[in-house]
Amino acid sequence: MSDRTDPSALQARLIAALWRLLSHARPITLWRLARRLGPLVYRFSARERKVTDINLREVYPQFDESRRAHLARDSLRHSTATMLELGFAWMADPARVEASIQAVHGRELLDEARAEGRGVVVLAPHFGNWEVLNFWLSAHFPFTAMYEPPKIAELDPLIRQGRERMGAALVPTNSRGVAALLKALKRSEAVGILPDQEPDWRGGVFADFFHRPAYTGTLLPKLVARTQARVVTGVARRRQAGEGQPQGFEIHFLAADERVYDADEAIAARGVNVSVEAAIALDPAQYQWEYKRYRKTPEEQQQRSDYRRHRLYR
Repeated sequence: MSDRTDPSALQARLIAALWRLLSHARPITLWRLARRLGPLVYRFSARERKVTDINLREVYPQFDESRRAHLARDSLRHSTATMLELGFAWMADPARVEASIQAVHGRELLDEARAEGRGVVVLAPHFGNWEVLNFWLSAHFPFTAMYEPPKIAELDPLIRQGRERMGAALVPTNSRGVAALLKALKRSEAVGILPDQEPDWRGGVFADFFHRPAYTGTLLPKLVARTQARVVTGVARRRQAGEGQPQGFEIHFLAADERVYDADEAIAARGVNVSVEAAIALDPAQYQWEYKRYRKTPEEQQQRSDYRRHRLYR
């Protein structure tokens, strides 16, 4: 038997130790650290910088290069902050996390739906700190969300414990998970889905996202058709106070674009993307622009021989 340490196990222990250490810090301290590390991420993480720059050119063609570069740097600062805040969201004393959420806007959308005996589908894009959003939702409502284990398997128990600690039910990203979401909605509970994560070729349609076709999941219209659930967009935004220093978070729930209720999956997918666009407009720098949202193309789906020419990312 080898006495060498498994590299992934060692990596997991180091990451877990860092999260535990950072869980004792205040959000403003973590933001100050992110402001120092963010420029290094922009300079040395070529992949994140390149994808962010490409996405921002596509989404905001009306901005000049200077404005887009400034937004890219701010976006990577916020993405860095999200990573630093994971320990806080998952491990800090629940009273501290709750106290960091200084305002909740639009809660009545969830309360009214449940009073009518309807479930609520929360579209949770990669904006601000979605783990803080998960904390608040699972602390205040019966809440179910899909969960895919991390690439570093040794981190799975820690992440699962962090996400479940306030009562959230995590279900797999397969047919059993979909069945669990349907049951939760029929009990007039809340469920969360990721509206901006690219599905496989069997699970989506193309719909415009900021004027460019993006392959978008079709799970939402299936859930709505079978449960008559209400749909809202939910984000946990870093709250700016005094010299642009975030002091904590504020939760925003926004009524989804009405097209999300359409039986046509392509129309519903466009409604999903419009809803995400509205959330991003709260503070574009807090969106995770380094994700390859436009990886798939209509030309690839059509199996055109020249589909590579239409790829946004090289």
